Amino acid sequence: MNPREVAPGRLSRLVARIRSAALVGSMGGRRPAPLVEAAVLLLVILLFSRLHAAVGKDAAVATADALALQSMERALHLDIELGANRWLTEHPALIQPAVYYYRLYYLVIVGVLVWVFVRHAEVYAEVRRTLVAMTVLVLPVYWAVPMSPPRFALPGVVDIIAEHDILGGHASREVENGQNVYSAMPSMHVGWSLWCAYAVWCALRRSHPRLASLPWIFPLGMVAVVIITGNHYVLDIAGSVALLAVSIAVAAACGRLAERRRARD
Repeated sequence: MNPREVAPGRLSRLVARIRSAALVGSMGGRRPAPLVEAAVLLLVILLFSRLHAAVGKDAAVATADALALQSMERALHLDIELGANRWLTEHPALIQPAVYYYRLYYLVIVGVLVWVFVRHAEVYAEVRRTLVAMTVLVLPVYWAVPMSPPRFALPGVVDIIAEHDILGGHASREVENGQNVYSAMPSMHVGWSLWCAYAVWCALRRSHPRLASLPWIFPLGMVAVVIITGNHYVLDIAGSVALLAVSIAVAAACGRLAERRRARD
């Protein structure tokens, strides 16, 4: 057999395998097809962005809700946002790190999603369902309870991100640009940071139980950042925790339904 004839045959088989893995998936069905998965997640992100921009844009209602939340926090002695924001302005060396933490957390989300997909396919479907559930379930909350962040509704709070934005944007002007800034409750910066920790915990809890607890440091840092930069209230954080808990339950229910369908088929 001519070696020159064998090489193209091997190359065509290799291309066919790569194409099959990209469109069909692998590991006995535990890892979804990457191209299909990427397309679905991109669609979810686009839909979320469009719907998020459309809901809860009444400034008067959002301000009234923010004032009601502030009153509740004062009654519970949780109204620390103004003091925390002043503390940051008095420590200018920490401002830029806080802005980077606030802006670049999307890279962590993508990195965790890819890492779980590649290295821990056995839990990928579970954590992906949770992420999608969070993205869907938060929209009715934004519609029902529009909320002005402290940088708009709390006198004396400095809009740290607007003044030091690494992306060149102006957070305090986002209302004029048609973006929705009345969605402080719950904080999705904290919510998605919690998801990152949850995803890594799911992947490592059996093989590395001690290491699995370390990722929770990431959302704790985000909690501090969103408060000191004037973007969220303490009770927004509680809303984020509740959102994750409900999303985990919804994702688990969807997973059981999917398993029953596969069993019937």
